[in-house]
Amino acid sequence: MTFSDINNLAKKRIPFLFISDFKAENLKVIPLDELDDIEFSIDENYVKTEHEHFLKKTPLPHAEYKKKFDRVIERIKSGDTYLLNLTQPTKIESSLSLKEIFTHANASFKLRYKDEFVCFSPERFVKIKDNKIHTYPMKGTIDSKVPHAKKKILDDTKEMAEHIMVVDLLRNDLSIKAKNVKVEEFRYITEIEAGDKKLLQVSSHISGELENSWHVELGDILESLLPAGSISGTPKKSTLAIIDEVEDYKRGYFSGVFGVFDGESFDSGVMIRFIEKTDDAYIYKSGGGITLDSSINLEYNELLDKIYLP
Repeated sequence: MTFSDINNLAKKRIPFLFISDFKAENLKVIPLDELDDIEFSIDENYVKTEHEHFLKKTPLPHAEYKKKFDRVIERIKSGDTYLLNLTQPTKIESSLSLKEIFTHANASFKLRYKDEFVCFSPERFVKIKDNKIHTYPMKGTIDSKVPHAKKKILDDTKEMAEHIMVVDLLRNDLSIKAKNVKVEEFRYITEIEAGDKKLLQVSSHISGELENSWHVELGDILESLLPAGSISGTPKKSTLAIIDEVEDYKRGYFSGVFGVFDGESFDSGVMIRFIEKTDDAYIYKSGGGITLDSSINLEYNELLDKIYLP
């Protein structure tokens, strides 16, 4: 499938599910009446369910993560990147099937693709409705139990710098296809269910105006925005090359996006909080943004904090 296929379906107002891998190289575009063993949910007002949160984690050793972290810092000092989202795979054990994980997960954006992977994401990618496009980058996470957590995360200069860079990147990305791009709300807090704990997440809201005929170029709009800036970095082109070099594993559909066109509007989520099924294990992929001011211990802990069933 190609982005042109998206243009063709949207032009005909045919509802479809769109799935893209991280690099926007492998696309799945499936009319909603042809879905087979695929489940999705986009619902910010979901009803919370209680369930088993336990996952046994076998994470990358701290020393191995530090080697990758240090290489990213070297590239930042060289001026090759300013912000890079460093992710890693973690082997996990759970008694739940992917279908059970999908059913019980508390998240606004959920997708299960056959018996291959499931994601349960708190982060919207873009929403298009009434000729207006919106994006809500998330950047900055803290455990809500930390004393004065909200003030601490909002006052943190490293987190502020990281968030500003992502907002600037997303403003530029939207401006490729949209007019009158502006930041509607800057650095507000949302609470995320993270297994047996709650995380505070910092987000911003950016919007722009599209032509009345945006449906006929929906594929082109998505192509101009991918890979998603909030889980790649800036500048995007050189940062993507460094990610390939440093991460040393295939993200696949993790940190890609999925979305639904209902014939009139489009909504989508970034595929974070992601579990992939392999021949012998579940792999949970997670990470966070690295800047020059990042702390190795805080970043490693954030990678582990994001491994949970919500």
